Amino acid sequence: MEFKAIAQQTAEEILAYSQDISGWKVVKSSDTFICHTITNSFAMGSISPRDFIDVIYIKHYEGNVDIICAHSVDFPGYPPTSYYVRGYNYPSGYVCSPLKENPAYSKLVVFVQIDMRGKWLTSIIEKIMPSNLVSFFLNAKDGIKAYETPSARRRHSRHPSVHKKK
Repeated sequence: MEFKAIAQQTAEEILAYSQDISGWKVVKSSDTFICHTITNSFAMGSISPRDFIDVIYIKHYEGNVDIICAHSVDFPGYPPTSYYVRGYNYPSGYVCSPLKENPAYSKLVVFVQIDMRGKWLTSIIEKIMPSNLVSFFLNAKDGIKAYETPSARRRHSRHPSVHKKK
């Protein structure tokens, strides 16, 4: 079986799980976790690859407000290496909330506070980052539109949880 077929079959199975909640019970609803992110080098190798160790926290608030936040931490399981420049994220995150004038639409606010570290001047990084972030969100928006379905739009306000079959 080819990888694309496996991926598509997996997506269908997960969708079926989300639609058939009978026989499942919530066993954990925390999405707090440690994330090790690795970036590739870019600008034809003139910017070294980086890694980040972050605690990630996802929280749903009253009024259909969701926050995904990150903050770099020291984690003994992933010590710095000479291959990557260890970057640092100060409190950063995404706040998604319904628009007051039209709750069918969402407002997304992004707070990014990255210390890329390394030998690049802060002024150069500050010029590069905004265009990279805009590209990320435009690509994400196009991807969401390409895969959006009517049933997904109705379920978007659910808070992620971990379930297991009884």
